[in-house]
Formats: sequence, C-alpha cells, structure tokens
Amino acid sequence: MEKIPSFSKNHDELKTGLHICGISHGVTTWDLRFKKPNAGDYITPKALHTIEHLLATVLRNSAEKDNIIYFGPMGCRTGFYLLTTNLDFDRTLELLKESLALSLELTEVPGNKREECGNYLEHDLQDAKNECKKYLEILNNIN
Repeated sequence: MEKIPSFSKNHDELKTGLHICGISHGVTTWDLRFKKPNAGDYITPKALHTIEHLLATVLRNSAEKDNIIYFGPMGCRTGFYLLTTNLDFDRTLELLKESLALSLELTEVPGNKREECGNYLEHDLQDAKNECKKYLEILNNIN
C-alpha cells in the first residue's frame, strides 16, 4: 500500500502551531498541533475527548459554521484536525483564537450526557482548558 500523506512527513521536524496539511476537493485540512511530536508530552485521553467536545461545539456555532466540515483529534494525541472550506490561513487563525477563548469560558462539557456521547464518563474539563490555554498562547505568537 502507498503511504498516506500524513505518514510521509517527518514528524520529528513538525512544530507546534497551525499548519495546512493539504487541500482536496475544495476542503482544507488544518493541522492544529498542540504538542511537538515524539517529545514525550501528549494530551491525556480525557482532555483530548473534552477538547473535541468544546471546540467542535464552538466552531459549529461560530460565524463560520457553514465552512466547518469536521473537527477531531489526532490518534497520536499531539493535536487535532480541522477540515474547512472557504477559509484562508488568517481567517482560520482568528477563528481558532476566538473559539479557544470561548471554550475557556465554558463551565461544562457540551454533549456530556450518556445519551449524547459514547464515552460520556471520560472527560476532564480542567485539563482540557489548560491545554486550550497553552495552545492559544502558541497561536498568539504566530506572526
């Protein structure tokens, strides 16, 4: 089998931040890299799950909701993928900053009831907020 594009990148050279993975069929795949790969510091499974709920909810309720295709975690627990249409780098960066700030204001995990989530007991709101705050600082340092 051929390697998929994400496995063709040298992960030891990837840095934290916001990166375009690729564009296909009018959809941009964004790499929201919270952590440096293979550095021993990963997002905990509970925080990863909670961040997914927080940001998926906020992004899908934003002014750009019609341009949000998907938001979800990377299996390696170093970040997330965001799939969008019609958003350039600057708008995506601004949207993420706005969305992270709103996520930090939430006092409960959206979609955290048994009937709403397939693993509703595995959440950590405080740890998720800590990770979001660190990532927001990373994004604020992008020129």
